[in-house]
Amino acid sequence: MRANRRRDTEPERRVRSLLHADGLRFRVDLPVRVGRARPLRPDIAFTKVHLAVFIDGCFWHGCPQHGRRPQVKNRHYWGPKIARNMERDAEHTQALNASGWTVLRFWEHEPPGTVANRVLQTYRRLLRLRTETLEPVAEADDATLVE
Repeated sequence: MRANRRRDTEPERRVRSLLHADGLRFRVDLPVRVGRARPLRPDIAFTKVHLAVFIDGCFWHGCPQHGRRPQVKNRHYWGPKIARNMERDAEHTQALNASGWTVLRFWEHEPPGTVANRVLQTYRRLLRLRTETLEPVAEADDATLVE
């Protein structure tokens, strides 16, 4: 299992490349502390709008379409392991949501262009909401200025 990467997988790199080409800037594998002992690490994080993106591997996270269970070897190990990964994914999503983050989860088999478009739309929506809720800075009038 050492050869399995935590970050910079091919699906992540493809999506990040498309997002970067669209002009978005983001953090990769950013440790996010949300009141837990260990920080959560979204694959892609937009800190300005608190958007966390995860691109989950089909085998490791139990994709309903492509997640395959080992047939013979170590079935007693992999079944609970993958089930716990799925539980942990739900716990992480819930913890991030409770801390004000928006979480998007995708499977590795989803087309990178589709994933990037959805991330871009969500980012723009969150950015628009953020700028609408910020109150404009009150301009100082000449009477309040002291010379």
